[in-house]
Amino acid sequence: MQEFFSVLLPDVKRELRRGIIECSKRGLLHSTKWLAEMHHGLSDVQIDNEAPDEDHTFSECQLEGITPKEYSDYFLAKSYYDVREYDRAAHAVRNCESSVPRFLHFYSTYMAREKRRLDSTTDQANLHEPNQMRDLADLLATLRTEYGKSRLDGYGIYLYGVVLKALNLNQAAEQMLIQAIRLVPMLWSAYLELSPLIMEKKKLLSLQLGGHWMRHFFMAHTYLELYLNDDGLKIYENLQTSGFSKSIYLIAQMALVYHNKRDVDKAIELYQALLESDPYRLDNVDTYSNLLFVKEMKTEMAQLAHKAVSINKYRPETCCVIGNYYSIRCDHQVAISYFQRALKLNPKYLAAWTLMGHEFMELKNTNAAIQSYRKAVEVNKRDYRAWYGLGQAYEIIKMHYYSLYYFKIAHQLRPYDSRMLVALGETYEKLDKCENAVKCYWKAIDVGDIEGIAMYKLANLHEKLGDHETAVHCYIMYCEDERAATDKQSLYQGFITLANYYEKKGDYERAAHYAYKCLDSDDRKTEAKALLKTIDWKRNAECQKKPKTSSTVANAETSSEDEMEWELPDVRVRVPFTSIATTTTSSTAAVSAGSSSSAISLRPGRNLAEGTRRSQANRTTSNPATSSTSTTSATALTTATEETPGTSGDAANPTEQPPSDDASSMEISSVSID
Repeated sequence: MQEFFSVLLPDVKRELRRGIIECSKRGLLHSTKWLAEMHHGLSDVQIDNEAPDEDHTFSECQLEGITPKEYSDYFLAKSYYDVREYDRAAHAVRNCESSVPRFLHFYSTYMAREKRRLDSTTDQANLHEPNQMRDLADLLATLRTEYGKSRLDGYGIYLYGVVLKALNLNQAAEQMLIQAIRLVPMLWSAYLELSPLIMEKKKLLSLQLGGHWMRHFFMAHTYLELYLNDDGLKIYENLQTSGFSKSIYLIAQMALVYHNKRDVDKAIELYQALLESDPYRLDNVDTYSNLLFVKEMKTEMAQLAHKAVSINKYRPETCCVIGNYYSIRCDHQVAISYFQRALKLNPKYLAAWTLMGHEFMELKNTNAAIQSYRKAVEVNKRDYRAWYGLGQAYEIIKMHYYSLYYFKIAHQLRPYDSRMLVALGETYEKLDKCENAVKCYWKAIDVGDIEGIAMYKLANLHEKLGDHETAVHCYIMYCEDERAATDKQSLYQGFITLANYYEKKGDYERAAHYAYKCLDSDDRKTEAKALLKTIDWKRNAECQKKPKTSSTVANAETSSEDEMEWELPDVRVRVPFTSIATTTTSSTAAVSAGSSSSAISLRPGRNLAEGTRRSQANRTTSNPATSSTSTTSATALTTATEETPGTSGDAANPTEQPPSDDASSMEISSVSID
């Protein structure tokens, strides 16, 4: 661990304290807040020689970079800046030449123009309108001149990079921000501005940021932005063991890691611990509300919403929490209104754009959803949720090539997310690019199918392509783990498909096994019952062909008619136990014998293709009581001989007939047993 973090914690605390002072006197509030939180996390660390001389050093740091004659102008400008009167602050120090007042002048000018731009931006306006960027172009020219004269320190170069980035001059902005970090490594805002410009891990590792310990926090933060959660989690764990275990920031980031990894329970546990230690914190509560939404924890969501409103109801995070609260109650229109309120407070609030797109999708307002997702992409091009939402929206309106384009971008951002791969596979399937669809489904299975439907999709696709053997193999793998299947209807579809397959193959045990599972489904119950009846009938039909039938026939002549009744559960079986004579006289004798013994009746056989559907119709035509003439009886016997599986072969084979020395040869074609 010493190799990972080689700086002594007292030295780290000194640097944090110095950074707080430098950022605070320049009005860099977010950096000051972050550094103060990190400093508080090291409250147990004692600085050597911390004596009264420290007060003198502290006062010197506060006035460092300001000439004595500019004290009054600086203090006036800083007071205006603190109450957000940015134009007055910039005007108050317009003639100052020292570094701190000069930076405050430029930064106040930037904040004033940014505030005007945001005030004029509505939730339907473009975030990067040309008219709103003209003011920044003037400021850019001034900063470029100052930079050319080498009059900008590290903080001024940071501001130069921010303006370049706002004007979409990303390559130049990246160079300026890296230079600012090397000059002022404690400026956390510079790291935050640089992170969205890094699009891949290879580029991140190639950055020349120097050897300062702050790079570890930047690397972990950027890993999370790139959805490389395991890499980021490893760095945060190392930082915790290095002495930052009490840092609120680290706990929040680790909760975000588990949120991205879909470990919802662990993430909720960390956020609850965070709120216990800092009950008035509103940072990241929007992410916490998303987790509560996923778990459908309505009571906790309501409590969080009330608490956020009591702390500050004009924070964008609060509006987002309330929007999620109404969304979980299925009041989507009210949820949209709160997301719009959050965007009026901060038009670059990414979560609100994305969540509002989801709500429009719930209301079937595809056009508005597309607009919301596009705004989310403008704010952050690495938001895979927005790209995925665009793909879903265009899929609904049947524009599959557009959908394919957006799903591909989402997959590039989340290459190991099975949901993106399944979406790609479905789109390829709709475009008749089945080979690509199969590859996507298999890859989704390899990376870990989150929704548990990739194997079903793959089986269904192979079935459509006529590759039934592969389809059955996929269905078997899909149906093995019933608990993992999220879509029960797809599971029952797999069961009935396997049952039909094995029924055709003659494997009645497996067919019945899968058919019985479908009895729990209301949609598949009727089909499963019909299939089970067919399976039972085919089983009994096969019993007629087995050798034990001949032994039964051999004993028929010595058995009484009362002993010829076989008992099988809930099945009507017709088993030939003697030869069929062709004389009308014998048929009449058989009918007479049937009238004296209720267990014997004449009944035509069932056709295999029709199954049980013909049984009801045949009953009315095959009753022995209605056979008044010998011709009708002979016709019934002929029909039974032709249609009953396995009977015609037995009748035509003279070797299986009983001895003919019995005067009363039996001509019964079948035995009906209930």
